[in-house]
Amino acid sequence: MKETFSGSGALAAKFRTLAPSMTRSMHRVAEAVAGDPAGCAKLTVTALATRTGTSEATVVRTARLLGYPGYRDLRLALAALAAQQAAGAPAAVTANIAVDDPLPSVVAKLAHDEQQCLADTAAQLDLAQLEAAVGALATARRTDVYGIAASSLVAQDLVQKLLRIGRIAHAHNDPHLAVTNAVQLRPGDVAVAITHSGNTHDVIEPLRAAFDHGATTIAITGRPDGAVTQYADHVLTTSTSRESELRPAAMSSRTSQLLVVDCLFIGVAQRTYDTAAPALSASYEALAHRHTPRRNHAR
Repeated sequence: MKETFSGSGALAAKFRTLAPSMTRSMHRVAEAVAGDPAGCAKLTVTALATRTGTSEATVVRTARLLGYPGYRDLRLALAALAAQQAAGAPAAVTANIAVDDPLPSVVAKLAHDEQQCLADTAAQLDLAQLEAAVGALATARRTDVYGIAASSLVAQDLVQKLLRIGRIAHAHNDPHLAVTNAVQLRPGDVAVAITHSGNTHDVIEPLRAAFDHGATTIAITGRPDGAVTQYADHVLTTSTSRESELRPAAMSSRTSQLLVVDCLFIGVAQRTYDTAAPALSASYEALAHRHTPRRNHAR
């Protein structure tokens, strides 16, 4: 069952996250309710279908994809969103970066987009799923993390963090190596797949192998309806800013993925503090001399 979002911020985040995976007719419904929440909150399901040139069934399917049991629940959320906007909350506007934008404008647009990504991800993150994922990682005998291309950088970040607090973790960006390691996992182990699209075969294949062998599986993805979720015990959904020619999804998704990784790491460190704190201190001490300027001694 999909989660129900009561907060207007979470609703707006859901619109932005799921819009790329909707059908054209569902996209028209989503655009209408996102663009005019106050007006759409007053419409019956029939009236909204007429306004968007779709069917009542499409309107209901869109509401359910967004996480609501039915259209009535969506109307209530739209009313809350309209009230927030009327109270003066800033509208979520994403401006594309143009090839001739001056650098100060690029900095401002990137900062705005990344702030929005983080806010959207935090608003829609399923805390029950996050709690369960933290619990699995905190007690895992071993953790394998899979990611390709930009997501492989996020996978390595998670593994490095876990290693610093004494956890056994491995990052695999070679698809063959990932699968051969995944078949060695057993109950008590954890496998994490990171894929913005939710449909990256080289990430799904090892996660499926880990799932089939009894490991607890976690998916960090921007598409909660993606194929990767079929083999995930826990799904953590990320958001992303609008794609543009100069900023593809691989870039914009990384920010929200890193937020989820940080949440997982802090959660595990809290639960394993008695062993995590000494391990973290030991790692700091082992590297301290590498961050101290060397003095030149006269001979």
